[in-house]
Amino acid sequence: MNTQTTYEFPLNERIRVFMRLEQLFQQLNHFMAGGSVFDKRAAIGSLLDILTIFSRSDLKSELIKELDRHAKVLGLLSHSQDVDSRKLEGILGELSQASRNLYNASGKVGASVMESGLFQSISQRSSIPGGSCSFDLPAFHYWLEQGQAEQQKDLEQWTLPFTDIRIAIDLILGFIRQSSVPKQEIAQAGFFQLALDKAHPVQLLRVGVPASVQCFAEISGGKHRFSIRFMKPSNDENRPTQTQDDIAFSLARCAV
Repeated sequence: MNTQTTYEFPLNERIRVFMRLEQLFQQLNHFMAGGSVFDKRAAIGSLLDILTIFSRSDLKSELIKELDRHAKVLGLLSHSQDVDSRKLEGILGELSQASRNLYNASGKVGASVMESGLFQSISQRSSIPGGSCSFDLPAFHYWLEQGQAEQQKDLEQWTLPFTDIRIAIDLILGFIRQSSVPKQEIAQAGFFQLALDKAHPVQLLRVGVPASVQCFAEISGGKHRFSIRFMKPSNDENRPTQTQDDIAFSLARCAV
C-alpha cells in the first residue's frame, strides 16, 4: 500500500500534452493485455484519443526539440567531477538515439492508422454516446469477435508508429521528475503559495501528501507563481472545502 499520494501539475503546454499522452499510452498497454471485449473496446478508445492529440499539433518536432535540449543540458555536466561519466554517456546515448529515430520517421505520426476504414468509421461515431454499438458498427463488432491472437496482432500493428514517441516521452518526463529533490513544506490552514523565478522556468510541480491525510491537493499556477489548496472531499452534495488544518507535504519544483 502506498504511504504517499503524489500530485503532479505541469507548468507549460508542452509538458501538459506529454503527460496526457503518457497516461493514454499506459491505459492502452493495460487494456491491450486484457482478454475481454470491453478491454479491446477500451484499447481502441485510448488509441483514438492518442490519434486526436497527434492530429492537433506537430508533436514530433516538439519532442525532438525537447530531447536535444535535454542532451545539451546534460552534456554540460560531463565536465563535473561528481558525475558518473559512464552513466551520463549511456543517458546521452539514449537521448541521441530517440532523437534520431523521431527525425528519421517519415510522414505524420499515426496517419497510416487513420487510413484504416475501420478506424475512420469508429472515429466518426466516437463523439456519440454509445455510438460504437454492434448495430452502429458491424465491422467493429466483427473485429471484436475475432480470436485474441488476431486482435493482438492488429493492435500491435496499429500502435507500432507510436513506439519511438512513447520512448521519447518516457525519457523526457523521467529526467524532469528526477531533476529536483523534494523539500518539506507546510500549508498553513490548507494553503500554500510561492513565486517562481522567471529566469529559471519550472516545468513540473510534484506534491507528495501522506496517505493518512484526508485531503487532496488542488494545484494552480503559471510561469510567475503557483498555489496549492488542500481540499476536504465531500461525501454529499456539497462541494469540497479547503481544510483549516496545517498540512505537511513535500514539494519538488522540477526542470531540466
